[in-house]
Amino acid sequence: MALTLLDSDASNLPASFAPLPPSGVKEMGIPFLFLAQLVCKTLFNAGPQRISDLSARLKLPARIVEELVDFLRRERLCEVTSASTALQRVFTLSDLGHQRGEEYLRHNQYTGPAPVTLEAYQEQVRKQAIAEVRVTRADMERAFAGIVVSANILDQFGAAMNSGRAVFLYGPAGAGKSFIAERLVGLLNDEVYIPHSILVHDQIVRMFDPDVHVATADGKPASPVSLGIANADARWVKCRRPVIITGGELTLDMLDLQFEHSARFYAAPPQLKANNGLLIIDDLGRQKVRPDELMNRWIVPLDRRLDYHALHTGEKFMVPFDVTVVFCTNISPRELADEAFLRRLGYKIHLGPLDEAQYREVCEQVCRLLDISHEGADIDHLISKFRSEKKPLLACTPADLLRQVRDQARYRGVEARLTGDLLAWAWNNYFVSHGAEQQPSL
Repeated sequence: MALTLLDSDASNLPASFAPLPPSGVKEMGIPFLFLAQLVCKTLFNAGPQRISDLSARLKLPARIVEELVDFLRRERLCEVTSASTALQRVFTLSDLGHQRGEEYLRHNQYTGPAPVTLEAYQEQVRKQAIAEVRVTRADMERAFAGIVVSANILDQFGAAMNSGRAVFLYGPAGAGKSFIAERLVGLLNDEVYIPHSILVHDQIVRMFDPDVHVATADGKPASPVSLGIANADARWVKCRRPVIITGGELTLDMLDLQFEHSARFYAAPPQLKANNGLLIIDDLGRQKVRPDELMNRWIVPLDRRLDYHALHTGEKFMVPFDVTVVFCTNISPRELADEAFLRRLGYKIHLGPLDEAQYREVCEQVCRLLDISHEGADIDHLISKFRSEKKPLLACTPADLLRQVRDQARYRGVEARLTGDLLAWAWNNYFVSHGAEQQPSL
């Protein structure tokens, strides 16, 4: 159960990790004609552009864009418009260029920043590996400040985060597994570079996703027109280490490259977007696919730290699997996977009910948060009710029950207090009753 959040300051990524901007097309490793077609498609969709405009759209230095535009002019695909001045030329497609632009867009409709090569991506992932992240006890205490959780659990998670290996977090529903897993985000305070897209066998795979990748303040570099050797390559976005959370909606198909048939390019699957970061698979066992099938999909990546993907053309390629995977489930490990898979899980952490002292502390926190008046005896009375009913003291129940106390008090127009009748009403409303319909007494 959590009541406070701490935002840690992101540390600076070592300068040696920053991918340097290309000095020319050859150095990029991307086919010249692919880049020329990208410029042509951009002019087709965006209309007349200056070199600086194209540079900003493609995230390429102006000298490279000029080389590509000059090629298009020689091929009679683009021309200087009448709106140009002696100091600022504006380029537009010719009639032939429009025909070619339509043809290129039928092949694929990608017109974003220029891609990076698969080899460049593989090298960058290794440079900024999450296995190099170091987590101390002080880091754990800071990330979990204000959270009621045992020191033993924190020590287990701290060691797990230093290993870079998978974590299997299990325990009863309501024990706080999802919340604890999500709090691990506070331990990833450094930054990584994520490309807008990569080129694999002449196919575009879009990597950067603004919905899951959080660009840092300087994640959008200054205009690429003036990029010098000291700047990072603008085709990469400087981000916080990614954290992706998926749950019952996860299917095996979602773990493959997602080909967008209308646009004719790919979107990266969640584990690829999570590279150099954290992937939380919540509610394992609630997916439409059988748990053992889902778990078997991870055997090779977890064991070899490599993942393999296939294009619709039949070609396959390999990427590093640099992800700390956290599986959260209500099911015991041995019920979900065989011994071979369990060996590949670095840490198996059980999160169970709270003890009475911990439960009392959580109730106190929730009362302060919801502005509910109470006496110490009121919480003791609630705990005794759990004891007499032989119900576990789960981390979720204080907030669930006490919110209902507050809601009913508001409805009645009275002060929110832990009175016996309000607690009895909340208890009866919260716990499913079988048989008798009368309200239990607190």
